[in-house]
Amino acid sequence: MRTIFLMLSVIVLMSSCSMTVPKPEKINGVSFVASGDSISDKHVNPVVKLNANYASLMPFGFIRDLAHPEIIYSGKRQWFGETEDGVKQYASALNKKGIKIMLKPQIWVSRGEFTGFIKMGSEEDWQTLEQTYSKFILEFARIAQEMNADIFCIGTELEGFVDERPEYWHQLIKEIKTIYKGKLTYAANWNEFNRTPFWNELDYIGVDGYFPLSQEQTPTLAESRKGWQKHKTLLKSFYDTYRKPILFTEFGYRSIDYAGVKPWLVDREDGKVNLEAQSVLTQSLFDELWDEEWFAGGFVWKWFIDYESVGGIENNRFTPQNKPAEETIRKQYSKY
Repeated sequence: MRTIFLMLSVIVLMSSCSMTVPKPEKINGVSFVASGDSISDKHVNPVVKLNANYASLMPFGFIRDLAHPEIIYSGKRQWFGETEDGVKQYASALNKKGIKIMLKPQIWVSRGEFTGFIKMGSEEDWQTLEQTYSKFILEFARIAQEMNADIFCIGTELEGFVDERPEYWHQLIKEIKTIYKGKLTYAANWNEFNRTPFWNELDYIGVDGYFPLSQEQTPTLAESRKGWQKHKTLLKSFYDTYRKPILFTEFGYRSIDYAGVKPWLVDREDGKVNLEAQSVLTQSLFDELWDEEWFAGGFVWKWFIDYESVGGIENNRFTPQNKPAEETIRKQYSKY
C-alpha cells in the first residue's frame, strides 16, 4: 500500500511539474520604422500592448542605382531615427519598457529597386562597394555594441552581392566579430536563404519570410496552412543541417486581395483592401511555425511610431496597426 502511495505521489508531482514548465521565449518582434523625431513612452506603449518583446531598428544607407558602388548614410537629410543618436535614443526608450533590440542596417536603392539585384560592372567597382559597405556596417556594429543590442543583422536581401563576393562576406563577419559581441544574423530573402554561404558563422538563420502560400483572393486558414508545408520542411532541414534556429527577420502580409500569392509585393502595388486575408495568412504562419522548437520567432513588417494615425480599415499596406491582424498578433505574442 505504501509503495502504491509513493508511486501515485510521484505521478502527481511529475504532472504538476509538467503543467508549470514555461514555454521557451520567442522573439515576438516588430520592425520599428524610423522617423524624423525622437520617441517617448507614447510611441513605445503600443508595442508593449502588442505583447512584443523585440524591436528591429533599421537605419538606411543609400545608393544611386543598382550598379553604383558608393553608399551614403548619416547625412544631413537622414531621418533622426536612422542616425547614431537616433538609433541610440530609440533603443533606450524601448529598453526602458523591456523591449530588446535587433539593429538591422539596410540599403535603399534609388526608386526602391530590389537590393538583391545590386551588381557592379567592374572589379574596381566591386572593391569600392566592399569598402563602402564595410564602413557602413562596421560603424553600425560599433553602435550595436555600444547600445548593447541583443542581435545585429549584417545585411538585408543582398543576394547578388553575396553570390558574387562570398569571400568578402566571410571576412566581413570576422571583422564584425572583433567589434560586436552579441548574436549575429543576416536577413536573406525567402528564395535566397537556401544558397547563403555563411550560416555556420552566424547565430540565427535569418529569413525574410515572404513565402507564397495561396492563389486565392481570400484564402482560408486551412488552405494557408497547407501552403506552408513545403516551406516548413525546407526551413526545418536548414535547422537540422546547421543547428542554428530559424529567425524571420521580417514577416507579414498586406491587407489586400490575393495577399498570399506574392507576399513580397511592395506598397507601390495597388489593390482592394482585404483585412481578412491579412489576418488569416498571419494566423497560418503562427499556427505552423511559432510552436516549433527550431523556430526562434520574428519581426512583423512594419510598425510605425505614430500609432493613432497609421493603418486602419481602409489601409491596404503591410502594417497590421489598427486592423484585425493586430489582434491576431497580440494574441499570439501573449502566449510566450
